[in-house]
Amino acid sequence: MSLAAQVLDGNRLALARLLTQIENNTEAGREAINELFAYTGRAHLIGVTGAPGTGKSSLVNQLARYYRDPAQGATTHTVGIVAVDPSSPFSGGAILGDRVRMRDLAGDPGVFIRSMASRGSLGGLATTTATVVQALDAAGFEVILIETVGAGQAEVDIARLAHTTLVIEAPGLGDDIQAIKAGILEIADILVINKADRPGVEITERALRGNLDLAHPNRRLMTEFTESGHHGAPVRKEQPDNNAGYGLMWSPPILRTVATEGIGIADLGSEIERHRQYLVKTGEYKRREQTRLASELELMLQASLVRRWRSTIPDDLYQQVLEQLVDRSLSPWQAVQVLLAGDLSI
Repeated sequence: MSLAAQVLDGNRLALARLLTQIENNTEAGREAINELFAYTGRAHLIGVTGAPGTGKSSLVNQLARYYRDPAQGATTHTVGIVAVDPSSPFSGGAILGDRVRMRDLAGDPGVFIRSMASRGSLGGLATTTATVVQALDAAGFEVILIETVGAGQAEVDIARLAHTTLVIEAPGLGDDIQAIKAGILEIADILVINKADRPGVEITERALRGNLDLAHPNRRLMTEFTESGHHGAPVRKEQPDNNAGYGLMWSPPILRTVATEGIGIADLGSEIERHRQYLVKTGEYKRREQTRLASELELMLQASLVRRWRSTIPDDLYQQVLEQLVDRSLSPWQAVQVLLAGDLSI
């Protein structure tokens, strides 16, 4: 039985082996993904990003427990977790700090945790994260939580991969202005203020609310009072500016949680489901899936074309150009032109 067939059969050991093959970019891993790709596209991908120290791992842990425990009000789902850790400066592997915080998920057959080393990749994700997510999707996991490194201003890549992106903030870390600088608010589908039992949570929430309009200039909120709300309460409907032309728009809600105590997790889970329904009803789900696959295709094309081109360039020519670049006798743009032409005399 092939590795892909074993994964489809629910063999967890085979899945772990496949993920290792994918991370090492082996031919066996690529062949298995080729077989498995037809079985992907069914999982809800949830990205979790934010600055270090905001409690992302603890929040992922609680969300996984929420999806596994029907007593909390959610439909039970199988959960895959991809935790991208900074690379160890000694071994080059993942430090596995997330595994320490997720020990209470151990032994649950409906949860699979995979820690990955970023291996120096920018953007908060490893270069093979998308393919690892595809493997978990094909293996039948219904919800996949993707936790980024937590590198601050380089975290926007997760928006290209996830259907729903959670941006985690915390009071007292001085991250309010950082979030605005980084463009983090633009990628947020849901904003979460974790560690909300700390002093300063109101200041953090006011700062985020005050800057949502800056991050989403084409969106405004109109409140309509209807009888369809919970217990007759007002229902807030998000509508775009008249010139936006996109129909119904999503405005990121701001939620408070205390992940270490499980406070606010059920509300967060409900908001994630509301966002999923919004994506499906508006057709945004399909558009995001197309964008995600197009982005992945372009990255793979770039890598493949560079490898193919590099194999056609003599090593001595490449080294000569590099030396001239270091000596400042060629600019980077001139170096590129020389290498593309394959002629140092131009």
